[in-house]
Amino acid sequence: MDFHKDIPAAFPGLCVVEGTIRSIDNTGEIPRFNALREEIVIRIRSRYTLEQVKDDPLFRAYRDFFWRVGVDPTKTRPASEALVRRILSGKDLPLINPVVNMYNLASAETGIPIAAFDADRLEGDLTMRFAREGEEFLGIGMPKPILLRQNQVVIDDGRSVIAVYPYRDSDATKVTRETKNIHLVTCGVPGVSPEKVIGAYRLCSGYLERFTGGTAECTGVFPPQDSY
Repeated sequence: MDFHKDIPAAFPGLCVVEGTIRSIDNTGEIPRFNALREEIVIRIRSRYTLEQVKDDPLFRAYRDFFWRVGVDPTKTRPASEALVRRILSGKDLPLINPVVNMYNLASAETGIPIAAFDADRLEGDLTMRFAREGEEFLGIGMPKPILLRQNQVVIDDGRSVIAVYPYRDSDATKVTRETKNIHLVTCGVPGVSPEKVIGAYRLCSGYLERFTGGTAECTGVFPPQDSY
C-alpha cells in the first residue's frame, strides 16, 4: 500500500499491515467454528464490561481517531468495539460467510479493526489518502452512496474508494462466497502499538489458513518494522 505524504504527517504512529490469502474455500461451513467462537466469547466477557469498554485504552485510541476525522464514535462505533459490545450484550456475532465470520472473530478477539477485500475485484495497488470533498462512496449495506469530506481517511485501488478507514468497506469489493483470494488489512491508529496490529494480522491470517485452506502472505507493514 502506498501512503500519501499527508497521512503519516497527520497521524504519526499509525500502523497498517496488509497481505493476501489465496485459494480459499469460502463456500461451506467452518468445522469447529462454533467451539472457537465460544472460547473467544468467554474470554471477551471475562476481559470487559459494557460499562468500561469505551474507556479501554485500545478502543479509546480508535475513538480519538474517529473524532479527528469527523466521525462521532458514540453513533458509529469502531468496528472491533462494536463486535465486542455485541458479545457483552449477549448477542451473537453476525454470520455472513466463513471468511467474514473468521475475521470478525479475530477483530473482536484482538480489538483491532480488520478489513478484507475480494482481491480479484481490486483494480490495482492500494493507496491511503485523504478523501476529496464530495467524493462518493458506497459501503456494504448502504442503500445509496454517501459524499465524503476532506478530513476522512480512505483507501482507493486506483479506480475508486474501497474503504473509509478504519470502519467501512466498499460494497463493490466485499468478500462473498464466490471469493477465492482475499486482500487483508489490519488497521492501526495513533496510540495502538505496531505489535498489536501485526499480531492481529498474524492471528487472522492464521485462522483463514487453518479454516478456509488458503495460503497467506504478508505483503506490507507500514511503517516498516525490524521484524514481522
